[in-house]
Amino acid sequence: MKNLNKFVGTGVAIVTPFKNNGDVDYKALNKLVQHIVKGGCNYLVVLGTTGESVTLSTEEKNKVVETVVKSNNGKLPVVLGLGGNNTLHLLEEIKSTDFNGINAILSVSPAYNKPSQAGIVEHYKLVSKYCPVPIILYNVPSRTGSNMLPATVVEIAKSCKNVIGIKEASGNIEQAMSIIENKPKDFLVISGDDGITLPLIACGAAGVISVVANAYPKKFSQMVNAALNNDYQAAQKLYYPFHNFIPLLFAEGNPGGIKSVLKDLKIMEDQVRIPLVKISKSLAGKLKNSMKSL
Repeated sequence: MKNLNKFVGTGVAIVTPFKNNGDVDYKALNKLVQHIVKGGCNYLVVLGTTGESVTLSTEEKNKVVETVVKSNNGKLPVVLGLGGNNTLHLLEEIKSTDFNGINAILSVSPAYNKPSQAGIVEHYKLVSKYCPVPIILYNVPSRTGSNMLPATVVEIAKSCKNVIGIKEASGNIEQAMSIIENKPKDFLVISGDDGITLPLIACGAAGVISVVANAYPKKFSQMVNAALNNDYQAAQKLYYPFHNFIPLLFAEGNPGGIKSVLKDLKIMEDQVRIPLVKISKSLAGKLKNSMKSL
């Protein structure tokens, strides 16, 4: 049986803070990690989409990971975002990666070149062969341009023993349910969308990799834990203050919204890197007002 417990509950897709001059703000990153750890979340996810990894240099990526691992100091498991659409290049990246302090990788399905389902399976078989730590698949069709169908996910889960779960961010509850229904017992289905985490847990999901929990780790993880403990009355009470907040958070893209909130919480600046831009002043005002309910 795979050791899955460490990835049940609330994982946090950590943002990468930037200074006003555009440099990575490692001091703010340390502050953010401490905020999340104290909030009672279950694991950290570094260099994912929310972390703007595609706009970081190799040197910056290495230092971001180093900062997170050092700040975390072994308190929570750490998942590293490591994926791509050039399979052979990804294998080279895996070979050159220092996995000290890394407990698993989150590997997004290949984007842009739109592989067939068979191509997706072959991609992950190779990643599985060369990756020394457990793998969490990541399905996010809105970004990749292709959808990992439930049958594909189940095939990968059955054929790749170190593939332990999937971050399912298609937004399609029926698709997630189909995976849950047919998956191996030792395989986690993890919500990739904050707004549907509660119903997905009710359907059998193991938790969430959350953006919201950057700002509100305690309240959101309490909601997730209540749902996982089948206390849906408590979970509903904890969730509904977030109900109107979450759509605002993503209204002009991610991570602009959550960075605006983190600035209001005095954790970091709201800088993002081109081609992303800050959210509008109008949306920032709406978010600030919505924060009052939280």
